[in-house]
Formats: sequence, structure tokens, C-alpha cells
Amino acid sequence: MKTALFPGSFDPVTLGHEDIARRALQLFDRVIIAIGNNASKKYMFPLEKRRQWIESCFDGVTGVKVMTYDGLTVDFCKKTGAAYIVRGLRNASDFQFEQVIAQMNQAMAADVETVFIPSRPELVAVNSTVVRDIIRHGGDISPFVPKAVKV
Repeated sequence: MKTALFPGSFDPVTLGHEDIARRALQLFDRVIIAIGNNASKKYMFPLEKRRQWIESCFDGVTGVKVMTYDGLTVDFCKKTGAAYIVRGLRNASDFQFEQVIAQMNQAMAADVETVFIPSRPELVAVNSTVVRDIIRHGGDISPFVPKAVKV
């Protein structure tokens, strides 16, 4: 069974995240959406709320599992049996950033491959940072997040 890990903070989950995960399901038997928990990072939404939103997005979808983790992503891959890490790319800047991380992950765990999935053109501008800013200023986030995300 080909298992991929799709790691992120998902603070909050966006339509871009949802699209990448659904497209990854076309490539892998199982996709673990892994919500990283970094104690030094300040999140807008609690971990359990982020998990609930993602679980609601994929309710009834076979092959998706939502989990949380602390520590290195490659260590979590080993723990879950994931041989692949899925990352979405919106632009060249994302690629440069993600390439370095993929190379470091490869150095730490040669048996874990990173697979990049480019964003759909209509979702390129959607990211959690912008969505959080819209929330802070009282704007409507509904065009950018799954229906399950209610703030």
C-alpha cells in the first residue's frame, strides 16, 4: 500500500490544501493529512479545531486519515509507514523553499521521497496566512476555505 504524508499546520485548512490532498489520493492508496504541532509557533486556531475541520472536509472519503504529530516529519513518516511526503507548490518561491526541505528530509531518510503537486491556477493565491489576515479584519473567507471551516 502506497502511503503519503501531507504535512502542514492547516491554520486554517484552505481550498488549496483540500485540492492537493484530493489529487494526492489519485496517486497514493492512503494519504495521511498530518497536522504538525510546533510548540514555538503561535496558531490562530487550536489543534483540535483544525483537526475537526479537516476531518469534516474528508468525511466519508476512503483513503484519508487525519493525524497530529510533534517533531520531525520524516520521523512521523517512519512511524506511520509513509514512504512519500506530498507538498503543494503555488509558485517558484514555494519550490525553492520546499526543495531545500525535501533535500534535508532525503538526507535524514533516504527511503522517504517528496512529491510536489502544483496548485491549480485558480487556487494559487489562496494561503492560510492571507486567510488569517482576512479573518482578523472581518472579511469573508468563504471563497477560500472548505465549507466545514466556520469561524
